[in-house]
Amino acid sequence: MAERLLSHVVSDLCLGKPALRSLSVTATVADALSALKRSEDSFISVWSCSHGGGLNEEEECKCVGKICMVDVICYLSQEKNLLSPSLALKSPVSVLLPEAPGLVMHIEPFSSLLEAIDLILKGAQNLVVPIKTRRRVDHKQKHLQANHGGREYCWITQEDMMRFLLSSIGLFSPIPALSIESLDIISTDIITIDYLSPASEAIEPISRSLSNQTSVAVIDPDGILIGEISPSTLSCCPETVAAALTTLSTGDLMSYIDCGGPPEDLVKVVKERLKKKGLERMLEEFSITPSSPNSPLSSSDEESSNGGVIRSGKYSRSLSYSARMVRRAEAIVCNPGSSLVAVMIQAIAHRVNYVWVIEDDCSLVGIVTFCDMLKVFRDQLESVD
Repeated sequence: MAERLLSHVVSDLCLGKPALRSLSVTATVADALSALKRSEDSFISVWSCSHGGGLNEEEECKCVGKICMVDVICYLSQEKNLLSPSLALKSPVSVLLPEAPGLVMHIEPFSSLLEAIDLILKGAQNLVVPIKTRRRVDHKQKHLQANHGGREYCWITQEDMMRFLLSSIGLFSPIPALSIESLDIISTDIITIDYLSPASEAIEPISRSLSNQTSVAVIDPDGILIGEISPSTLSCCPETVAAALTTLSTGDLMSYIDCGGPPEDLVKVVKERLKKKGLERMLEEFSITPSSPNSPLSSSDEESSNGGVIRSGKYSRSLSYSARMVRRAEAIVCNPGSSLVAVMIQAIAHRVNYVWVIEDDCSLVGIVTFCDMLKVFRDQLESVD
């Protein structure tokens, strides 16, 4: 069955992965914002380095977490920071790190596949692995480090693990063909918000969904899934979305972030409401501009218009476009009868760690995450260990 998978080690998953772009824990939020805007990756690792004490002792470095644009947006959305955004940007980057421990963990390249899976099932989202590559350090960017203590690292994500298992999916037969309902991996522990509620009520849910790598489901009073406020979509937005979070309704926020840029009418609404709230400093320090009416759509937007993406005529919205991440902001969905392998492929194809589960009437049933799927594969591997 899956015996040959047990011979693989963590380094097998690192082949071809680039060295991490990283930020020093001594950097500021402004440094983090600048680095995120320049990076092609949604997340940047944060490192703490210290000398052992002796003259000949090497510098000891450890990855202490990761940050993305969503962290910056949620931080700037706090009331005190809305009053003075420039002061908030001078805060240490450590204020952006999530309080949940163990989201990023170090692992040796010779560790077994089972060890890596177990760390993920215990809560790790990124496994930091030393690699043998050499890259020149850009000394003009003192806060961005290419190596740590003379070593370079990459990291393995939950998506990397699922892609690796998918390449050997036939070894797990017949499990992948079973429905997610029969495998009992549909979780009802979901984060939701009402479509008509103030977007400000979504700030804490967004932070929470970012920590567990899911999303915030937007529903109507009847429990129908309208769409989602996804951290992966927000990661492609500028920091000025913090102003929209403060002033708009949840439904309007979905439209605001689900385009090539915010629509002109919503930008006008945001500016007017910021003035009424006495938050002119936000307008002074950040430029909030509408999108072009002829914003292009990505090819995948056109291809994904059928099936697997929730789109209600009543609440239909324009498609999203991002140069960094080619994916719409509508929710990715399946039904309880969908097979494990179908849901797995669906999530990987859309670069998300979860798929919403709905009934035929679009009522929300629950969610299936990569961790839920990974538990199934871990049980199969354990039976041959």
